[in-house]
Amino acid sequence: MTIISALGRQVGLSFGHSARKTPSLADLAELYRQRRALARLDARSLEDMGVTRREAEAEARRPLWDVPAAWRC
Repeated sequence: MTIISALGRQVGLSFGHSARKTPSLADLAELYRQRRALARLDARSLEDMGVTRREAEAEARRPLWDVPAAWRC
């Protein structure tokens, strides 16, 4: 489970797909955008989400093809 998918479920985000579906180009673009946004958050925002700077940076560095487990067939 990725930080993005875990946090997304906590705040009710939808990733625009159902489980076990091959991600679309739009899904991958959204994942990229979310990972970049996570990397830009300040310390207070990360603390509010329960994410360390190290975890946020690790998530942001993941390659685009390294998608959340629920997306994998």
